[in-house]
Amino acid sequence: MKRLFPSLSEDATLGSVFSTFPDKLAPWCEYESLVMRGESELSFSERELIAAYVSGLNSCSYCHGAHTIFARAYGIDPELIEALMENFHSAPVDQRFKPILAYVSKLTLSPPHMTEEDAQAVYDAGWSEDALFDAVQVCGVFNLVNRLVEGTGISRVSKKPSEVDEKSLAEFRSETFYTDFGRANGLDV
Repeated sequence: MKRLFPSLSEDATLGSVFSTFPDKLAPWCEYESLVMRGESELSFSERELIAAYVSGLNSCSYCHGAHTIFARAYGIDPELIEALMENFHSAPVDQRFKPILAYVSKLTLSPPHMTEEDAQAVYDAGWSEDALFDAVQVCGVFNLVNRLVEGTGISRVSKKPSEVDEKSLAEFRSETFYTDFGRANGLDV
């Protein structure tokens, strides 16, 4: 950890940040839970894939690693996420999903340059406006979270995706994981 906040220990985690600033993070945690586990045309696995991908684009190793694990919990091979990071165009991603990933990539890396064509590519692949809005929300949440994590100095993920056991993966699949995590770390959500 980069020691950016004296109140956080050298081995601080995201849970430590929640515990230190519970009143400020409770509304955000509730929103993140809605975005990641609420009703959507996008599956939980697709939303976790977007979270891992956006975090990788932002070079946020903590969130990229954590959400690669979450994506693995929903059946996404971590190697697929790494292939996306290496070469988006040749990564073995469902062709129908690629326009959504292209959209969130551009929204992350050059937001003022979004065009009608970017959205139309998503619609042409068979996605609805609601699905695109949900992808935008996931992208927005993780651009925020990446800055929260980097801005507070949190930098380590305790395990690699391949080292996480099935019991932990099952916990990540909980529909209430995000609010449960917040409550376990002092948030009133």
